[in-house]
Amino acid sequence: MEQAMFAGGCFWCMVTPFEELPGIQGIVSGYAGGTVENPTYEQVKTGTTGHYEVVQITFDPALFPYERLLELFWPQIDPTDDGGQFQDRGTQYRTAVFYYNEEQRLAALASREQVAASGRFELPVVTEILPAPHFYPAEDYHQDYHKKNPKHYKEDREQSGRDTFISQHW
Repeated sequence: MEQAMFAGGCFWCMVTPFEELPGIQGIVSGYAGGTVENPTYEQVKTGTTGHYEVVQITFDPALFPYERLLELFWPQIDPTDDGGQFQDRGTQYRTAVFYYNEEQRLAALASREQVAASGRFELPVVTEILPAPHFYPAEDYHQDYHKKNPKHYKEDREQSGRDTFISQHW
């Protein structure tokens, strides 16, 4: 098994594209990249800790290659926005691909270049490719949020503008 980590704005919206696919063993919402150990959601949402909201994915590369994860990641985000994603604003909602090894780094760089060269966007792609920092799982109520709170999740996603952007650009 290997791990992948993606920041794509609100971590609630970054679970569903990857779940229930062959070779995906687990998806955990959490925080990464900040200066506070064991941060809480209340701390991270202030935007002062330096953490990203992320999903950490455990996968079997023989069944689901890392490159396929990247193919699923990019169409979930606006890679040209460095101030957050959609209605979620602040540094905690920045986008990034965090790599765990050199192969992932090279694949992530190549995929970002493909997105930048695609002509889909007028603005430059700003999503960073960074070494994977320490991962802190989010509180239990954030895990599988879309299943535990389907009505609120659906309303939040509809209001965010994410799906409109995705349909217009991807």
